[in-house]
This record gives sequence, structure tokens and C-alpha cells, in this order.
Amino acid sequence: MADLALTSGPAVPREGVAARQTRGFGTILVAWMLMLPAIVTYVLMILLPLVAVLALAFTDYEFGAPGFRFIGLDNFAEMLGDRTFGASIRNTLVYSLFVVPLSIGIALLLAVLIEAGARGRAFFRAVFFLPVVSLTVAMATAWQYLLHPSIGPLNAVLRDLGLGTPNWLGASEWVLVSLGFIGVWENVGFNLVLFLAGLTAIPRDLYAAAEIDGVRSGWSKFWLVTWPMLGPTLLFVLIITMTRAIRVFDTVQTLTQGGPNNASEVLLRTIYQEAFHYFRFGYSAAVTLVFLAIVLALMLVQTRLIDRRVHYG
Repeated sequence: MADLALTSGPAVPREGVAARQTRGFGTILVAWMLMLPAIVTYVLMILLPLVAVLALAFTDYEFGAPGFRFIGLDNFAEMLGDRTFGASIRNTLVYSLFVVPLSIGIALLLAVLIEAGARGRAFFRAVFFLPVVSLTVAMATAWQYLLHPSIGPLNAVLRDLGLGTPNWLGASEWVLVSLGFIGVWENVGFNLVLFLAGLTAIPRDLYAAAEIDGVRSGWSKFWLVTWPMLGPTLLFVLIITMTRAIRVFDTVQTLTQGGPNNASEVLLRTIYQEAFHYFRFGYSAAVTLVFLAIVLALMLVQTRLIDRRVHYG
């Protein structure tokens, strides 16, 4: 009976199986063809340059030299005694610690204030987003005029008030602060738009439920409803702002060129100088690896520690 049941079941036509296999193969082939441009771009633009940097970091290759040799960890040992590299690490860290919390805090405060007032939301969003879409070099030129020690409007106001007139971009004690404020100005608009999008996505029912439960004050609603629901947006903004702060280059190159006395030297400018000014591609590749290691470490810490506290709704 069992044999009869097995043999009497509905038989699968051989032609149907073959047709399904052909369709499955065609679907896979189409999927790989659609992914091919992205794969080729990833290999050519990211993977191969990364492998080249990794290989050059252990050589003494200089642009134009007839050859190069493998020198092991000598480039990394040289960094330990390189005062310019040490200054760039220290300045990048100070700049990031100044720019990241201020630009996130100011953007969040502005976003909450704008969201609370329904009118003029689009206007303020466009105004604060203006620095993001502006050319950094052009804006740097405007900042150079605003912060000029003798003809700049800022020092003119301070002079009228009877206060001191610092050399904002030419004095070692002020240059990093000035670049930090410019960095905050650049990042606030971008973060503001992200926070506004995050605030808009919070369901209004949660605020109504909070009021029914006795939550009346604006601060209590922010702390109990807005802050937890804004967690994913805050994590994204933190990662983006940290990355933008660490890779600061254009304003430093345009306004100070790392001076005075390396007081505004940053990591990306050190990489640029070693590669395209001194043509020491091997040493520049080693500094690049250090830069990538710092970025990866920060991303890992942020995602490991903060992502667990984020409420994804």
C-alpha cells in the first residue's frame, strides 16, 4: 500500500522543473547584472585604493623615484617622533571635541524651537541649510574678511566696545577656536535638517497619550517622548558630524594652511602635504592608515555603546 501511495502521487512533469530552473537561473543572472556596476565601482574606487594604501604604507616609495623598498614599520616609527604628526593628531582631536557637541546641541535646540512654532518652518530650514550647499572655499574667503585683524567687521565691533582685537586666524591661541566656530556654523544647518525630519516622524499620538498620563510641561514631554523617539536620528547625526569633523581640510587649507607654527595642522592636511608637497607617498599612506584606524575605532565605539540605548520605535 505504501508503495502504491508513493507511486500514485502527483508526478512532477520534467518539463515544468526544467522551466523553473531556467527561470531561477535567469533571475539570478539579472540580479548579478544589476549589481555589476555597483560591484565594479566598489572594487575600482574603494577596494583597490585601500589595498594600494595598505601596501605603500610599508614602503619608502616617493613620487618620481626609480624604485622603492619594503621598510616594514619604519614609517609608523617615524610618526612617533614627528612633531607635525603629533600636532595634527592633537589639533584634530581638539577641533572634533569643540565642533561635534556644539553643532549637535545647537541644531537640536533650533530644531525643537522651529518645530514648536509651525509658521516659518520652511524659511528657517532653508536659511540654516544655506552653509551646506555653499562652496566652502567661497565661504572661507568671506570668513577671512570677517575675521581680518584690521579691516574685519568683528574686530571693528570689538574696537568700538573698547575690547581687545585678537588676530583670529594668525595667533596660535585663537586660530583653532576660530576654525572651530566656522566648523560649527558649517555643521549646524545639516544637522538641523536631519533633526527636523526626525521630529516630524514622531507620532503626535504619543504626545496626546503623555498629556493624558499627566505629562504637562514642555521639558517633560521632550525628555519622555521626543528624546527617546529621536534616538536613531541622534545616532546618525553623531556619526555623520564626527566623521565630518575628523576629515576637516578645506577651511584649514584655505584660511591658515596649518599655521601659525602648526597650531591648526590637522590629519588630512598632513596626509596631503606629505603626498603632494613632499611626494613621500609611503609615509603619507602610513598616516592615512592611522586616520582610517581612528575613524573605524570611533564608529565601532559609537555603534557598540550608543546603538544599544537607541529606541527604534
